[in-house]
Parts: sequence; C-alpha cells; structure tokens
Amino acid sequence: MSLFFDADWFDAKLAERGLDRAALAIAVGIERTELHAVFTNERAPTQSELETFASVLHADILEIMLKSGVAARQAPSADAPPSDRIESIEARLDAIDSWLADFEAQSRKKAG
Repeated sequence: MSLFFDADWFDAKLAERGLDRAALAIAVGIERTELHAVFTNERAPTQSELETFASVLHADILEIMLKSGVAARQAPSADAPPSDRIESIEARLDAIDSWLADFEAQSRKKAG
C-alpha cells in the first residue's frame, strides 16, 4: 500500500491547538526524527501512533488514517484496463482489512 502522509493537514491541526511537531513527538513517545520519518512517508505510523495522533488532534481515527496515508490509494492510469482498476481496489481493501484486524486485536489486548 502506498503512503501519502498529509503533513500540511497535520501541521494545520497542530497549529490550531498551539502545538508543533516536537509536541506531537513527545505525546507519541518517539524521537522527533522518527516522527519526521512518518511525516515524509519513510515509514507508516503504527496503530498506537495513530491513536495518539487522534487524541492529540481531537480528530476521528478514520480521518487520521486517511490523512496519514494508511488508507491512501494509488489509482491505475486512466488508460489501464478495468481489470487493473478492480485489482487495485481489491488490494486496497485487503490492506485496509488487514490493518483493521491488527487494530482490533491490539485494542482488545489493551482492554483485556
């Protein structure tokens, strides 16, 4: 799954709360360089990091997922055959299903 982290959106949400990336890194419990890797699409955020982003930014987890690139899509070119588009959709759905399963499993561990 391709990542597209919307750093501008996150920076705007942080600014609305009088925070910056350093504050977010502290809240998440990671080094600022690790947060930079997330913001520049060098690595995907973890489920725990996404939850903290949502909490700090007072945003819905689904919105955080979309803005973090977890649910981002890379559409086939306009001249690609319909079968390529269907494969792309199925691959994205599989990736989302996998992420949600991991998210639910980790949530159950925390609750139990």
